[in-house]
Amino acid sequence: MRLVRNNRPLYIQVMSIIKDRILHGVYPVDTNIPSEPLLEQEFQVSKITVRNAIKALVQEGYLETSSGKGTRVVRNTSSSKLSKLKRFTEVLVEEGHQIGKQLLRAGLSDNEEGTEPYRLFGPQALKVERLYLLNGKPYIHYTHYLQAGLYADSANDLSIQSLYDWLEERGFVPEHYRDEFAVSPACGTVREALGITAEQAILLKRSRFAYGADDELIEYSVGFYNTDMQPYVVNYDV
Repeated sequence: MRLVRNNRPLYIQVMSIIKDRILHGVYPVDTNIPSEPLLEQEFQVSKITVRNAIKALVQEGYLETSSGKGTRVVRNTSSSKLSKLKRFTEVLVEEGHQIGKQLLRAGLSDNEEGTEPYRLFGPQALKVERLYLLNGKPYIHYTHYLQAGLYADSANDLSIQSLYDWLEERGFVPEHYRDEFAVSPACGTVREALGITAEQAILLKRSRFAYGADDELIEYSVGFYNTDMQPYVVNYDV
């Protein structure tokens, strides 16, 4: 995997990918992450870049280094007290759940006239479908829509990275979000991915609009949550 050379330091990009893998169970707690040479080879970066990424993750409480024993995952959420508002995924992990994710498909969509993707992006967009697993079972189905021009750059990285990290590396940095929640029936594709019947298909629907600095739309996404498995939780301190 070759990282994008832009204004974002390479070690931050490596750190973000490793952190995302820890959070989603690719590198479980009490196991070692790959060796520094393997990470250098995967990301095609220098030794110092990998070491700076690991050092940052040690400081955040995710990793522990030991001479001769490698680098071990000691936590799957940050021990830092600086961030009070936690992502939903982090809340679930802190409560003892295992979270996984799968890239179902990514490609150009033919948006039908009159639909929200058509209104926002026109006749075509990059469409990314992801499935999130809760303790090994399908829990959330997400469909993301982005500018069609990003399609050529999507194939290699979207399966292993956070979508927003991937966007940031390409110069698209969300400045603010608008989230809308509703109760809505899920279509057949979503029902199949979540393993639910038509009778179970009235789900929590979350629509997200991500905007850049000039209020340009960066991403539109629709998520369906099977809240029979787990309620949607917002956990924060004041």
